[in-house]
Amino acid sequence: MQYTQLGRTGLVVSRSSFGALPIQRLSVSEAGRLLRKAFDGGINFFDTARAYSDSEEKIGIALGDVRDKMFIATKTQTKTPEGFWKDLEKSLSLLKTDHIDIYQFHNPAKVPLSGDALYQCALEARAQGKIRFIGVTNHGIDNGWTAITSGLYDTLQFPLSALSSQKEIDMAKACGEHGMGFIAMKALCGGLLTSAAPTMAFLRPLEHVVPIWGFQKAEEINEVLTLEKNPPLFDGEIRARIERDRADLGGDFCRGCGYCQPCAKNIEINNCARMPLLLRRAVWQNYVTPEWQAKMALIEECIDCGLCRSRCPYGLDCPALLRASLKDYREFLAGKGTA
Repeated sequence: MQYTQLGRTGLVVSRSSFGALPIQRLSVSEAGRLLRKAFDGGINFFDTARAYSDSEEKIGIALGDVRDKMFIATKTQTKTPEGFWKDLEKSLSLLKTDHIDIYQFHNPAKVPLSGDALYQCALEARAQGKIRFIGVTNHGIDNGWTAITSGLYDTLQFPLSALSSQKEIDMAKACGEHGMGFIAMKALCGGLLTSAAPTMAFLRPLEHVVPIWGFQKAEEINEVLTLEKNPPLFDGEIRARIERDRADLGGDFCRGCGYCQPCAKNIEINNCARMPLLLRRAVWQNYVTPEWQAKMALIEECIDCGLCRSRCPYGLDCPALLRASLKDYREFLAGKGTA
């Protein structure tokens, strides 16, 4: 495992780190085995959030005894000072620790700045020793630049992969120039990229950038740990693979972030909207079950209220994507002879 300093934090973290959102789908014992496997393999940085149901608790159970040998980042979505302190104390308790290494504002519509009540809470928490560094996560370019140019944040967490635009890459580089660590989420575009090698090769030259892979299976950890032993080069073969992925995915694809939710008609927008890609880039048999057919059928009940469209950090026309996805899905089923 290679390690790097995460910006001005001085934290020396594994260049491949652990994004803990997926472990909320696992049992406590399954998550525990996965977390220990990652830790034993050299991963020492774990990112979670108060919003990830029981993810914090599972980290506390599995890694509480090695707390002094690893770093933890978590997040709050609160909009009030009262909520800030409530979330922080809950996170400290569940993670079985007396401090959070990086405490992040979780995708705020407006980045808290100096003088804002929430940022003042973060400063107070840091003064009390309950957090060490202040970070922010976001999916919007404008908010990312606000965080960078403010000089108030130690880290920025933002989607970054081999398919990222030049604007996103420039923003990541600017973080380094401002002494900020860059935590790269969605390194596999929400599961649409089937190999970690292209993104690892693409990001490796940016030494302040640390991808947090969303691990859910032991095989996924094995893949990343194997690549860490012999990091892939950004050569002609990798470039060609990235270009094929760009051509396949195009620009208007759903990353599966889920900020469009909830839906008034209970449509699972973040998966249904990208179903054409899941059918062709994952194990398609998993998505033609009676359960998934029922989920996709709910798209017919979309009233085009516009909420999902307004919430999408990528500016996607979610209702239009859903309608196109349902049409493709039914054509796919017909072609496979699935009733």
